[in-house]
Amino acid sequence: MEHIDLGTAAERVARLAEGIDDERLGDPTPCPEYAVRDVLAHLAGLSVSFRDAARKDFGPTTSTPPGSVRPVLADDWRTGLPEALDALAAAWREPGAWEGDTQAGGIEMPASVMGMVALNELVIHGWDLARATGQAYEVSKEELAVSEALLTPEEDASAEEGFFGPVVLVPHDAPLLDRVVGLSGRRPDWRPPTS
Repeated sequence: MEHIDLGTAAERVARLAEGIDDERLGDPTPCPEYAVRDVLAHLAGLSVSFRDAARKDFGPTTSTPPGSVRPVLADDWRTGLPEALDALAAAWREPGAWEGDTQAGGIEMPASVMGMVALNELVIHGWDLARATGQAYEVSKEELAVSEALLTPEEDASAEEGFFGPVVLVPHDAPLLDRVVGLSGRRPDWRPPTS
């Protein structure tokens, strides 16, 4: 398998985060129960977890399930998140990152799949941030194809068993981004509630 470079997705998330005013941190997102600050904190945590997964540096950062502790946004997130995203992308460029088995979020799987999961996390949570804060969001067909392959349920699985919960049905002729967002359990037409 050709290795995927996570750099573009990581840079995209960093740019989105840079465009978020402090007043928006409490705003709702397409992630139920998560405000903008929670998605940012989740991205910071998963960046460290998947960085360590690439390095095969196992410990609390790779063994803790993501839902076990509510993410808390660090005070220095404006510098810390971009640094963590850079380190994540760099770790997956290293020889051996995509080889063997690894662990993140308390789940063990082949590193070749884990790298796809890391990319998907950046793609989907990037969309969450963009949609919640009214920013433009463009993703390459190559990145979306990785997410689509990862998120599409097995033929014998019901739509209730999506990778991140129940799949939201989207027309087959909808844009690929909308289809991927639906596969992630989100409504592609989600908009922030108007006050």
